[in-house]
Amino acid sequence: MSGEEDFFAPPAFKPEQALLTLKRHLRDLRALQNRGDSFLLQGQVVLEFSLADGCLQARLAKRPAQRPEWDLKLCKNSADVRSLQDEIKRRLARWTDESQ
Repeated sequence: MSGEEDFFAPPAFKPEQALLTLKRHLRDLRALQNRGDSFLLQGQVVLEFSLADGCLQARLAKRPAQRPEWDLKLCKNSADVRSLQDEIKRRLARWTDESQ
């Protein structure tokens, strides 16, 4: 019966795979330009990714600037990655609305 205990356990979080999926999703938005592990909006870095200690770390600019203030988001599971995606969409919509 020990197999039943693990039946509802979520799959192990793979930060490398989550990063690839997240990058693919961000490229589909078409407003951001991908450069390595960072994304630019109108030539200014607004998002940077790194992998450390089994989690995905994202630095997200509060607003586009030459030297932005950063918010650090740690993604330790798939729910955190989805939350980060939603936050990026919200900020991107706000940034593009402000620039028009």
